[in-house]
Amino acid sequence: MQLGTWVLFNLLLIFSLLTEFSEGVSQAPICSEQDRASLLSFKASISQDTSQTLSTWTGRDCCDGGWEGVQCNPSTGRVNVLQIQRPERDDETYMKGTLSPSLGNLHFLEVMIISGMKHITGPIPSSFSNLTHLTQLILDDNSIGGCIPPSLGRLSLLQSLSLAGNHLKGQIPPTFGALTNLVQLNLARNSLTGPIPLTLKTLLNLQYLDLSYNLLSAPVPDFIGELKNLTYIDLSSNLLTGKIPVSLFGLVNLLDLSLSSNKLTGNIPDQVGNLKSLTSLQLSANLLTGHIPLSISRLQNLWYLNVSRNCLSDPLPVIPTKGIPALLSIDLSYNNLSLGTVPDWIRSKQLKDVHLAGCNLKGDLPHFTRPDSLSSIDLSDNYLVDGISNFFTNMSSLQKVKLSNNQLRFDISAIKLPAELSSIDLHGNLVVGSLSTIVNNRTSSSLEVIDVSNNFISGHIPGFVEGSSLKVLNVGSNNITGPIPVSISNLVYLERLDISRNHVSGTIPSSLGQLLKLKWLDVSINGLTGQIPSSLSQLTGLRHANFRANKLCGEIPQTRPFNIFRPVAYGHNLCLCGKPLQPCKKHGSMGQ
Repeated sequence: MQLGTWVLFNLLLIFSLLTEFSEGVSQAPICSEQDRASLLSFKASISQDTSQTLSTWTGRDCCDGGWEGVQCNPSTGRVNVLQIQRPERDDETYMKGTLSPSLGNLHFLEVMIISGMKHITGPIPSSFSNLTHLTQLILDDNSIGGCIPPSLGRLSLLQSLSLAGNHLKGQIPPTFGALTNLVQLNLARNSLTGPIPLTLKTLLNLQYLDLSYNLLSAPVPDFIGELKNLTYIDLSSNLLTGKIPVSLFGLVNLLDLSLSSNKLTGNIPDQVGNLKSLTSLQLSANLLTGHIPLSISRLQNLWYLNVSRNCLSDPLPVIPTKGIPALLSIDLSYNNLSLGTVPDWIRSKQLKDVHLAGCNLKGDLPHFTRPDSLSSIDLSDNYLVDGISNFFTNMSSLQKVKLSNNQLRFDISAIKLPAELSSIDLHGNLVVGSLSTIVNNRTSSSLEVIDVSNNFISGHIPGFVEGSSLKVLNVGSNNITGPIPVSISNLVYLERLDISRNHVSGTIPSSLGQLLKLKWLDVSINGLTGQIPSSLSQLTGLRHANFRANKLCGEIPQTRPFNIFRPVAYGHNLCLCGKPLQPCKKHGSMGQ
């Protein structure tokens, strides 16, 4: 009897506990009043919110799922995630205001992401150092200014820290050496100065380091080569000096290395061949000398190689047939190389991009063994003279080609361009013929950039059909005659139009005023007559215009930007008047 009573008692006790537990689960605690007040203080510091995120922050409970971007720990009711992020490619979404110091009172916060809000200004509050549970602090692509608070070094649990794309200045705090759990550090696109602090050598877990687009100076520190977990290093676009540390080439896990656009000197170390995992190597725009080492042929995974704009010299390494097997993109432009012809190992590979500008190439254009794979070719600033007639044959994937500043002599109207071509630059050659073939129904849908300036092209500017994608049309410095066609209004995406230094006649068509995306207009040194049409006043985005040396007369459109361009933009015409030139004479004003 007693045993049965004891069992019954225990069953009732277990049932009671289960009931309490289920009630506890179904009724999660509402958010802490302190957390709610901190969030509302941040909301009050934002004067404008086109994302409409903060409009959902209403009611007593910030943990009920209704407050967008806010998450809580279900067992404690404390806010542990604040995530406010602009959707990709959405320029209309932003917040205007500052980061409230009250956010530093969210003591249980583990993730803070306030990213891409563009117009959030002011400093990073030092109170953020109180957020000792943070594992992610992402404040990138805002307009935050001032110095980085050294006290952020107290956030010892941080794994990801990104302050990229702001207006931060001053030095990288040496206190960041205490962030030993950091896996990702991104301070790119700011105005940070001084050296890379030596204290960062303690960040042994670091995999991703991006300090690009700052004003960092001094040599690249040796200790970076001791951070053996690094897979990504970008120190490009700074003021770094000295030699490339050999220690970097012991990073066997490294996938991407970019040191471009600095002031690095010395050779490319032969040990570069030790980076077995490397997929991308960017050393362009430095002061590097010596030869490109043969050891790069050992890089089995390298697909992108850019050593352009240095002082590298001949001879190029003779890469074996099976060397750099994954290579897709190569840029050797603007060094001290005298290649003469494109090396066989480049011509025979299945490459996507070949950029050999300013490499002293001579004779005929090269014949590529796998032309169907090519997407971008730059052979400008060389001494090439011929070979255009079958150059584009089978280049079915070609999108961009630059052959400018050579000595190519051919009839442009006889050339058949690849169907996918979006950009062609032939300026500074000896090209003849008319534009009628290059601007026609078939090419107009894909071509975005045409630059055939400084050649000997003749004939009229052809009519333009609807559906054109053209953004840049530069036919300046040729022998083109006839009028500007009225159908120019069909180029609705046009941003840059240059027909200067030709023999273009007739009036400027008023339809030009329909090109609302136009930023650059140059019709100077022609034979244009009549007025500058008042319809051009609709081109409010225009940054540059030049009407000089024509036969134009009448009042300049008296709206911005036309009335504030420099007077030289209107000089050497018949009788243009109005700001920025002298006022127009009003008829019938003699007796007043």
